[in-house]
Amino acid sequence: MAVYQRRTRVAAPLDEVWDFHSRVTGLEALTPGWMNLRVESVTGPDGEPDPGILETGSRIDASMRPFGIAPRQRWTSVITDRDRDEGSAHFRDEMEGGPFRCWEHTHRFFADGDETVVDDRVVYALPFGGVGEAVSRLARVGFEPMFRFRHRRTRELLE
Repeated sequence: MAVYQRRTRVAAPLDEVWDFHSRVTGLEALTPGWMNLRVESVTGPDGEPDPGILETGSRIDASMRPFGIAPRQRWTSVITDRDRDEGSAHFRDEMEGGPFRCWEHTHRFFADGDETVVDDRVVYALPFGGVGEAVSRLARVGFEPMFRFRHRRTRELLE
């Protein structure tokens, strides 16, 4: 499987950055408009609709239509791990249904004084077996502008 990683520093305390990323409104705010994201539903770990915080077991059903072309792609993410301690926090979402054969996105946050280091790591596999494996590194071309936008937007909203 291929790996994509991006890290940035945000001039905001860990508590604020963590809270922002722990909500579906954070996902919506950090998704570029050209992705045409539509959050269809959010369900908490006990089945409650629209939980305030995305705890372990929460499900997000969404759809996207990048650049407004091609059919709308459905995507289901499940929060599979979430933890916070004194100087760091993380959560992981895994694609349960969507365009990738595998998608595991780990969001990590590290306190550094009054600032926070945000680290995104995506382990992924494209569909189409061997052909997908052969071109998987090229997916970086699509990931880079999206994650660059996400990190820049995080700084704009929280600094």
